[in-house]
This record gives sequence, C-alpha cells and structure tokens, in this order.
Amino acid sequence: MVDVYSAEEARGGILRRLPMEDAKVPPHVQAGLNEFFQCEGITPHEAVRRILKDVSERGDAAVQHWNETIDKVKLPQVELPSERLVQVLSNQDPQFVDALRVARDRIVEFHRQQPITSWITTSLGGQLGQLVTPIERIAVYVPGGTAPLPSTVLMSALPAVVAGSREIMILSPPGKATGSISDATLAACAVVSELPQVNLRVFQVGGAQAIAAAAFGTESIPRADKIVGPGNLFVTLAKREVFGRVGIDGIYGPTEALVLADGTADPRLVAADLLAQAEHDFLAIPILITPDRSLALAVQSEVERQLETLPRKEVAAHSLKSQGGIVLGQDMEECIQLTNDFAAEHVSLAVSSPWDLVGKVRNAGGLFLGEKSCEVLGDYIAGPSHVMPTGGSARFSGPLSVIDFVKIISLVGLDQTSILKIAPLAERIAREEGLDAHANAARMRYADDTQR
Repeated sequence: MVDVYSAEEARGGILRRLPMEDAKVPPHVQAGLNEFFQCEGITPHEAVRRILKDVSERGDAAVQHWNETIDKVKLPQVELPSERLVQVLSNQDPQFVDALRVARDRIVEFHRQQPITSWITTSLGGQLGQLVTPIERIAVYVPGGTAPLPSTVLMSALPAVVAGSREIMILSPPGKATGSISDATLAACAVVSELPQVNLRVFQVGGAQAIAAAAFGTESIPRADKIVGPGNLFVTLAKREVFGRVGIDGIYGPTEALVLADGTADPRLVAADLLAQAEHDFLAIPILITPDRSLALAVQSEVERQLETLPRKEVAAHSLKSQGGIVLGQDMEECIQLTNDFAAEHVSLAVSSPWDLVGKVRNAGGLFLGEKSCEVLGDYIAGPSHVMPTGGSARFSGPLSVIDFVKIISLVGLDQTSILKIAPLAERIAREEGLDAHANAARMRYADDTQR
C-alpha cells in the first residue's frame, strides 16, 4: 500500500532531504562490508577511502583485487577488445539495435542545439573573448548492478561526443553470472562507436575501484580529466573524494520522480509513472503531489493493482513504502511550492494545462509536460540526457549536457590605448589590496610608454 500524507506530514517525512552521511546502510550491504574488509561496523566512507588509497598505490593489481572481492569476477584484463563490441552488436535483436540508433541520433541532435560557442569582441579595446575547448578524456560510469543500463551509455557519452572530447572511457562492472558487462550495455557502446571520430574504450570495472582508476590512472586505465555518470552509494562517495584531482559532473543520490497532478489526471497513467520509478531499486523515490483527494485515492488503488503484475514488485513495493507516497496539498499553489522545495530529479506535470506551470516549477532536473510526454520516454529516447540532479541539487544544477564536457579559456588581447587607460586603475586597486608587485607590474605597462 502506498501511503497518503498531508503536506505537513510530508514535509517532516518523505519530502525531507537528509544529508548523504545520514543515509541508512541496508543490513546486507553492511554485512558485505564487514566481510570484505574484515572489520566489524566499517562505514561506507571508510571503505571507499581504503579502496581509493589501494588503487592509487597498487594500480591494476588493486583493481583486480577489488573486482574479485566485491564483484566475484576474475578477469585476464580489464579492457575489453574493440572487436567484442562488433561481435555483440551483430548478435543483438535488430529491433533493439534500431531503437538504440534512433535514441542515439535524437540525443545527438538535441545536444547539437545547445549554444556553446567561442567569441571575440573589440568593444572593450583590442580583442577579448572566450575560447570553448572540449575536455579531452572523459570517464563515463555505467551502473550494472540490478539491471543492465544501455541507455546510460547513450545519455552520458553522447553529449561528450557532441562536445568533441577526444577519448571516452566506459567503466562498468562485470556481471557475477557472466563475468562480463551485459551485452545490452556493450551494444550501446558499439552504437556510439559507429559515429565518426569517436574513440571509445570499455573497461570492465565498477564501484569505487573504477572511480579510483579513472582519477589516479593505472597501468591499463588512463587517468581521466573528468568522471561522469550515476552510480550507487560507493561510486558517489568515491566521486566526492576524488573531486579536485579530477572533474566530476555531480553527486548523485537515489533516483527520484515527482508527479504533480490535478483532478484531470488519469490514475492509471500516474500509477504507471510512480511504479516505473519505484522498480529502479530499493532506494528509489516515487512521489505524487496533488490537491485532489479523489485522484489520490484512485492512484493509491491503481498502484496496488498494477504492482501485482510486475516481476520486480518486491523492489517497487519497498521503495513505495519506504521513500514514496502521495502528498495532499490544500491547493495547486501549495503543491507547486512543495514541488519547488523538494527540487526533484524528474517532475511530471499531469495537469490540464502543463505549459501554464512552466516557469512556476523552477526547481527540477527535467519537466515532463502532460501525461503522454512521460518520464520513461525521457529515460530512453526523447533527447535530453537522463543523468539529472538528485537529492535536491536541482536547486542549483541541471542535467548532464554539452556544457559539462567543455571548458572556457578567457582570451585577453588588449590594445595599447586600452592598456594606457585601465593600467592605472588596476594599479590603484592593487595598492588598496596591499599587493605592491601587482601594482608595479601594472604601472610598468603605462609608465614605460609615457616616458618615451
């Protein structure tokens, strides 16, 4: 049963954001940590730090050790030969491959629209501007724990391709049963590799050891300039630890979806969207916010009915009960405020006039306008990346995009007239800051000229 809460109850419960440090570690995860590290009660933070230190010191040997210890897989080498991608693609269902290619082309076309250009102006004297250059080597983390995620390959790697990154490394854990990354994920890698001028390499390594290898570099895995992509708690903690040594796209928590609905919404579709979110994993966050009690009760009933048909109903039921729920607001204005305060990764507007709420819903990774334009289409094929801010970080950040794969170099080429005009002002500011060498350097630029 999915519970129904008042706005006040929800603010102190399912809509309350908790720091990552306060996240409860499931008992089976803690038991695994205790076994792996032979240390009772070791925290995820300490476990991640130990793995990072080990990989930074021992390189490939440490990567192999943690692959064997955590994923129970022993590999002759961590890099997958490129021929394997071609082989996998030829063995896939043609309809699946066609779907991947359509998704690829839509994602590329969407990201080509993002206006990121170099420019130069002469309006400030001389030539000043910005040079937009791609970040050269990108590591893309692709989870592979409870289900294969070929869509994450497309959604994370293709914006980097559009940006012009020179090398893209896919890091994904090998499956315990097969000893390899899933064929579906490899097929997505192959579809990306079909694009011109794409240098894509695939490494079979997951978890904190994958992040460590990309951050520090090993004998087999080159050091990345930036690491992107979602992951579990250990991947997220590892990304946070290595930030500064390497760039990261963001700190991602459990995936979350919020449906903002009015009385015109179809309970079947709302329930379907909540369950689509709930089946991700045990920590997924599916929430409905509505001012309509009749809709809330109808969705509650429909969720129960549809849940029984799902193969992953145990996962979906757990996330609905533990992190999900239905929130009843007094009116649509309060519901919008609750939505903005929560700042969800995905916000679906199941209302009669969704475009009227664009601009009112200010905090969201993605807005899905209307019942038919649903989140699931965004997850796979619509165009924008499905890697979006979680944990309330939609208040200050957005989805993965081309912007994440470029850097801006400022260009300063002042002409002599402008130098003579502004150098004395720079000197004056430097004197005020007590930086005499700065002041002297500025003064030399105009004093020498005036003495000629």
